[in-house]
Amino acid sequence: MIDHRPFATLGGANHGWLDAKHHFSFASYYDPSRMGWGPIRVWNDDAIAAGTGFPPHPHADMEIITYVREGAITHQDSLGNTGRTEAGDVQVMSAGSGVRHSEYNRESDLTKIFQIWIEPKERGGQPAWGARPFPKGERSGRFVTLASGVVGDQDALPIRTDARVLGATLKAGESTEYPLGEGHHAYLVPATGAIEINGVRLAARDGAAIRDERVLTVTAIEDAEIVLVDAA
Repeated sequence: MIDHRPFATLGGANHGWLDAKHHFSFASYYDPSRMGWGPIRVWNDDAIAAGTGFPPHPHADMEIITYVREGAITHQDSLGNTGRTEAGDVQVMSAGSGVRHSEYNRESDLTKIFQIWIEPKERGGQPAWGARPFPKGERSGRFVTLASGVVGDQDALPIRTDARVLGATLKAGESTEYPLGEGHHAYLVPATGAIEINGVRLAARDGAAIRDERVLTVTAIEDAEIVLVDAA
């Protein structure tokens, strides 16, 4: 089953400094049919104006993954962590028992991100933050695990949930496959480019809610950059 969710159907709000689109119910956008997908609770498509951002605010009991599509985001938190994450790279914050953080666009141009929230396996625990670069060449033509709570995924940023966040870049006409475990919930968004997934066509920034598909075959109709979450 693949539920295609065109970009034009997403909720959202334009706050001037922030133009946000929501794949699931979030803030003032409420749709009872889009409250989440398995443990995947939030997938926001945010464009943040230069010199602006999210001021310090609290979170608890959530795995928060930020995938930077354009520009860069600068993170600071109450644990003393600071860092700048550039386009194509990923940062992860395990909110645990509670943490305050800010995310600012310190660049001179627009920054675009996907912000993904996944429910943790257990509540509480020490908060943590981490970031790392993932050069696009390493995921050319295939999915590479960027963040994971699955045993054996040592090269990925750790998250405290039975899920993987993956990225791929495909040239037009190129295909790749990804096996999906039984009962898993997956959500896929092409950050750029049109693709086809198991015969369903998606335009850039469309969403696809997926389950009961044992193998995902993704073909790029145009050069594409793709983000996938696979959650047990």
